[in-house]
Amino acid sequence: MSILPQVSDILSPEFAADPYPVYAVMRDRVPLLWHEATGSYVISRYEDVERVFKDRKSEFTTENYDWQLEPVHGRTILQLSGREHAVRRALVAPAFRGSDLREKFLPVIERNSRALIDAFRHTGSADLVSDYATRFPVNVIADMLGLDKADHDRFHRWYTAVIAFLGNLSGDPEVAAAGERTRAEFAQYMIPVIRERRDHLGEDLLSTLCAAEVDGVRMSDEDIKAFCSLLLAAGGETTDKAIAGIMANLLAHPEQLAAVREDRSLVAAAFAETLRYTPPVQMIMRQAAVDVEVCGGIIPRGATVTCLIGAANRDERRYCDPDRFDIFREDLTTASAFSAAADHLAFALGRHFCVGALLAKAEVEIGINHLLDAMPDVRFADGFDPVEEGVFTRGLRSVRVCFSPVAG
Repeated sequence: MSILPQVSDILSPEFAADPYPVYAVMRDRVPLLWHEATGSYVISRYEDVERVFKDRKSEFTTENYDWQLEPVHGRTILQLSGREHAVRRALVAPAFRGSDLREKFLPVIERNSRALIDAFRHTGSADLVSDYATRFPVNVIADMLGLDKADHDRFHRWYTAVIAFLGNLSGDPEVAAAGERTRAEFAQYMIPVIRERRDHLGEDLLSTLCAAEVDGVRMSDEDIKAFCSLLLAAGGETTDKAIAGIMANLLAHPEQLAAVREDRSLVAAAFAETLRYTPPVQMIMRQAAVDVEVCGGIIPRGATVTCLIGAANRDERRYCDPDRFDIFREDLTTASAFSAAADHLAFALGRHFCVGALLAKAEVEIGINHLLDAMPDVRFADGFDPVEEGVFTRGLRSVRVCFSPVAG
């Protein structure tokens, strides 16, 4: 299976600058592609990526995370399967839905959002990435876990190194070494905190994880440390990029921004459409458990499969006019967009659907509402041109805006 010259390499600068035209060619011409540099089979159509994620025939595993995640996080819930996965998910999931989310963590989200906005609302200008989006979800997670927010810069440095490791498709040894150092540093920081919290349980998420028990199974210190590491990286990086993306997409479509400002129930639709149109996570890998036929080719047992979410979410076979941002589109269901029944692929699907999807939804809805309240006439700063960057994860490096100052 050869790479056509019209298909830019997914590690090339041209691809990183704008992958979406390349995705269209891949979907049309090479929906199954062997990529030599990453040693993986690349799939780009919605139907195929959905099949891999839902995995109704047990054709795919997450064993790829043994080398992709474990070196930086330790062994995580994403690597588990069967009963072991079900029990671990049952241990952590309650904290991210229902009464725990409403009663314990919505006030944490509200407080952190307001504190960040209060620092710039009187100035009339801001960079919504550096002043808000990169700080907000990390502060929320640190607060939820009962960690010291004074360590924010350390948390941010750690999750940046972890995300770089996950997206190190070219195998840069310095990026790999930095990721592995982060695992050691995070363990040195977290394990003593976990042990102290076991002896003095509180109302925070870390205490909940320490005390949680299902069928006589409790999480070990290492289990909790690995989950906290995963939570900081996944919850920080993706929500950060989603918030910046929603604001930039709305600012680029003023009539849709006006509609959201008028009817705040549309914030969820703007989030769902941003997850489809500019998903923060552009690709997720799986491993073939058996020989699998896809698009007329065979993915051999044991091979890594790179699922291009960014391509699948713009598949014209699934969505009408997929390169148009439209919060009113009829082929994307907002009501199910944050559940395992979602009809976009940004949170994956099936048993490994993102456990933090409802937390992300709560953060985004609160955050976007607060930003719109604080900046009634927000617009891009003069001369500002939004630029996305990243291949594995992708988002805006900055979103510079101006607005009429509003006192707190």
